[in-house]
Amino acid sequence: MNSTVVNALRVVSLFVATSGVALAANDLYSAQSWGPGLGAGLAIGLAAFGAASSQGKAASSALEGMARNPETGGSLQTPMLIALVFMETLVLFSFVIAGKMGGLF
Repeated sequence: MNSTVVNALRVVSLFVATSGVALAANDLYSAQSWGPGLGAGLAIGLAAFGAASSQGKAASSALEGMARNPETGGSLQTPMLIALVFMETLVLFSFVIAGKMGGLF
């Protein structure tokens, strides 16, 4: 397996584990709080990983297009930025949903 993918999976798993424990820390000794906390951590980790990989691919493709045809730089920049905003908005929505799952809100 590619070392970049392995490192990304390690980061996501560590993020999920630590976020779940932090979200479950409100009632640390209650067994009912661990499930939603770990689920919220998993949601945040997957959303961050998915958005980061898709934003990198979108930026890479736009820069390749600009490098091949420099005249299209202005026309590629605006749609790319709009796509990046939509990707980041989905991550923010997942943070809110994970907060609801973990009992923060």
